[in-house]
Amino acid sequence: LQILARPVEQSLPLISTFQVSKNITIKEQLASLTKAIEGLTKCAHEQNAKLLKLTNKMDNMIERRSSQAPLKLFKIQDEGESCVKQTNIKEIHISAEGLIPIDQLKDFIIETIEDKSESSSKFSPIYAKPYKQRIDNLKMHEGYQPLKLHQFDSKRNPKQHIAHFIKTCNDAGTYGDYLIKEFVRSLRENAFDWYTDLEPNFIACWERLEQEFLNRFYSTRRVISMIELTKARQGEDELVVDFINRWRNLSLNCKDRLSETFSIEMCIQGMNWGLRYIL
Repeated sequence: LQILARPVEQSLPLISTFQVSKNITIKEQLASLTKAIEGLTKCAHEQNAKLLKLTNKMDNMIERRSSQAPLKLFKIQDEGESCVKQTNIKEIHISAEGLIPIDQLKDFIIETIEDKSESSSKFSPIYAKPYKQRIDNLKMHEGYQPLKLHQFDSKRNPKQHIAHFIKTCNDAGTYGDYLIKEFVRSLRENAFDWYTDLEPNFIACWERLEQEFLNRFYSTRRVISMIELTKARQGEDELVVDFINRWRNLSLNCKDRLSETFSIEMCIQGMNWGLRYIL
């Protein structure tokens, strides 16, 4: 704050030059007052620009250090909030001669800076669950045991993951809003990152969570064409079992439906010549 206040102190003589004698007219007093306000506005704009640069610099520093020292970040925010609360906002009183007291001008700039700091510190690094409080309050049924769920990492078919998840939960007697509480346990890597970035108190029902999930990951799914599938070939050092599994995964993403017989023939055509000759 001392650094930001220096340019203002240097500009104060400009404001004090608007003092006039007691014999000036009301019109001249108003003109002097207008110039004083313009000078103050210009100073405030300059300080706001410097404040913005300082705030951006502080945000970058906080982002770099948040993963290493979260407790320290909380302490900094608490100190900033307490500092803002202790400051009382005061009005600036400009005399008829157009003179602004130095102390009042300093207080005004300090309060402006602290207001900016308060608005920029609203972001909280504390995690909040993305579903409604009533869902969080739900208790699992007596005798409940955590389920062994398929893990989705954003690389497989999201619709198949939803199908596996619902089937596993339903078989264990879990339905409706209870699915929401269980879903996070079926995610990992990029999919888990997506879940933790959802807005707090955002999900109100299972259908909404399912739709958000499919919107995010089904659109990124790679679709395989029939031509690309026919060009799939076994690698020179690739085991036949590995090739069959790789080909099967490709075929699952094919936009065209394949019969079992046609799929087997196409897979064989992609194998090395020796295996094709035997089969």
